Amino acid sequence: MIEQYQNLDWSYYGPELWSATQETLYMVAFTFAISGGIGLVLGMLLYTTRPGGLLANAGVYWTLNTVVNTIRPIPFIILLAALQPMALQIIGTGIGNDVVIHAMVWASTFGIARIVEQNLVSIDPGVIEAARAMGASRLRIILTVMLPEAFGPLILGYTFVVIALIDMSALAGIVGGGGLGNFAITEGYQRFRHEVTWLAVAVVVVMVQLLQIAGNLAARKVLRR
Repeated sequence: MIEQYQNLDWSYYGPELWSATQETLYMVAFTFAISGGIGLVLGMLLYTTRPGGLLANAGVYWTLNTVVNTIRPIPFIILLAALQPMALQIIGTGIGNDVVIHAMVWASTFGIARIVEQNLVSIDPGVIEAARAMGASRLRIILTVMLPEAFGPLILGYTFVVIALIDMSALAGIVGGGGLGNFAITEGYQRFRHEVTWLAVAVVVVMVQLLQIAGNLAARKVLRR
């Protein structure tokens, strides 16, 4: 195996691997920048509008809950194909990394919403009641009580989402996108160069490990305060 890597044409595979890594990071970062914020808002709405919540509203809650339950379970590969007509209208093309990002935003936004809601549910209701008894406004409670209380678990939840986005990005090649998944299939699997496939695997493993370590450290630091 070592000899196989020594005999690789690194002048070709090195730049290709680096380019694929950059494409994966681009898709993941761009998706997370959009879905992270929208998912947070939707998750807070799910929690605050539920019966007995701070902004209890049955209509809003059940509408959001139904939408989340409808889209979240759809396998990403099916969602990617199903949203292609919408991508054609919005982006102007049905292939490429931007189409993958479009589908990833839909998939991750509603997953994040559910994660946010579940983390907020774990907050001690007594903390919120104490803030209300002190005369704090609803917005102030959300910003200064609810979010800080759930911040540590939310970091872990968001770490999980980013890792899931790396997994989703591996399917980019299906619609003409790039990234490490496409590199592993086209340069490794289809050419019977298994050592090349394992290069992509190694990069993904390193990325996931670094993300998980960073997420754990950040959450631990917040929870100690």
